[in-house]
Amino acid sequence: MNKWKLSILFSMVLSLLTGCLYPEEKMQQNQIPYADQLTAVQTSVDQYKAANSGLLPIKTKDMETPIYQKYPIDFTKLSPRYIQEPPGNAYENGGIYQYVLIDVETKPTVRLIDLRITEQIRDVKLKIQMYRDQYGYPPYKKVVANGVYTLDYKKLRYKEEPFVISPYSGKNLPLVIDNNGELYVDYRMDLYEVLQKNKITVQPDEDIRSLLVKDSPFVPVYSLPYTVKDNEPIFLVQ
Repeated sequence: MNKWKLSILFSMVLSLLTGCLYPEEKMQQNQIPYADQLTAVQTSVDQYKAANSGLLPIKTKDMETPIYQKYPIDFTKLSPRYIQEPPGNAYENGGIYQYVLIDVETKPTVRLIDLRITEQIRDVKLKIQMYRDQYGYPPYKKVVANGVYTLDYKKLRYKEEPFVISPYSGKNLPLVIDNNGELYVDYRMDLYEVLQKNKITVQPDEDIRSLLVKDSPFVPVYSLPYTVKDNEPIFLVQ
């Protein structure tokens, strides 16, 4: 049996196994609007904190972890005492969202990471690494800000510029890269909309990413800090 037949057979078996592991009702849970799930998880986090002298049910992350990825919720600490099981749309239960906490020092609040963004970032980073292995540096194209660049996607053998879908606006957001070769989502389009809709006073060099999470269940994952100049968002870099 040749390789392509084996590949098709493997895909069919995997599909059958997926159907067994995640029956129809479980798959449907992944698509349920997440307002109720967020409320349930928030309640369980608050209860856990009250019962454990202010400790939070989070996984330990490295100090260098970006702020919006730094405090993922550890459902093993919540289930089954404070919540029966992780929500159906949670990664731990086969869903596409990772539950995290923000504002942990003041008011721990439950938010979501859309893991489809993580997958897209991972795919592009893999191609960047392959390019760096060959040439020794990433395929930088244009300077966006000090230490922030666009990528030459043609050198990465993309026919079209890759993007991620914004969890805030549904728009296609571009990607940028820094001096260290780290890849980020450019949220300036979303921030511009927020600034246009609201009269907001921003202090000099104030990071405005919090504006995105104020009225949304999502965090701006893989983001650089931003501030405002001439009523438009710009990268907050030194």
